[in-house]
Amino acid sequence: MKKLIVLFWLIGLFGFSQENLLFDQANTLYNKGEYQAAISMYNKIINNGFHSSALYFNMANCYYKSNEIAPSIYYYEKALKLSPYDEETLNNYSFAKQMTIDKFDNVPEVEVLKLYEKMAGFFNVFGWSIFCILTMWVFVLLFIAYYRSETTKSKRAYFILSVFSVLNLTLGLALLNKKLNLDNERFAVVFSQEVASKSEPNLKSETVFILHEGAKIQILESYKKEWTKIKLIDGKSGWLPNEAFKKL
Repeated sequence: MKKLIVLFWLIGLFGFSQENLLFDQANTLYNKGEYQAAISMYNKIINNGFHSSALYFNMANCYYKSNEIAPSIYYYEKALKLSPYDEETLNNYSFAKQMTIDKFDNVPEVEVLKLYEKMAGFFNVFGWSIFCILTMWVFVLLFIAYYRSETTKSKRAYFILSVFSVLNLTLGLALLNKKLNLDNERFAVVFSQEVASKSEPNLKSETVFILHEGAKIQILESYKKEWTKIKLIDGKSGWLPNEAFKKL
């Protein structure tokens, strides 16, 4: 059994070192300005099942240097999913977005709702689940202590703490639900140079707006295997053919 564990560990270590070697080779190609060759090498690493923000960041840089707007934004987005606050990625991403044709205005958000989203992002789903379970147990223990207390003063104290724990549990459940909703949001990047968004999932329907490569869209629902209802950050929605975009 120990021999098998050691064998698997060695195989994993060998695979990791191989990917590091490929990554270094790809970076060398990038530094030489051989961007397409570097992209091919980075893709080989991804196809082997390895993913990292640095890998996606370098991929995006290659496409950006090659003036390929859609894939550069696509891979900057993937890098930011893994490292959302990386300054260098955010900076390069902003430059890439300037190359896009479509400019959208965000729907104004109420400050309270923005704070609510930030609070939901403080933990992942597992973290908020643990928070809710612990808070529930605290409430149960406080309720038992209240029930067994013999003095009015201690009963009052346990009652106040119990109410506070219930409020915390309610807030925790609300933030858990919000985090689940945020995690279930699906986005994509338009890869077609130009595509018409339709009012209905067919080519004969009215054109609602035109999108160009690099535009980021939110996926709402699918119709068969050919059309997807999408939403823009300014609130507009429509239907796009599935071949026009690539899911993040």
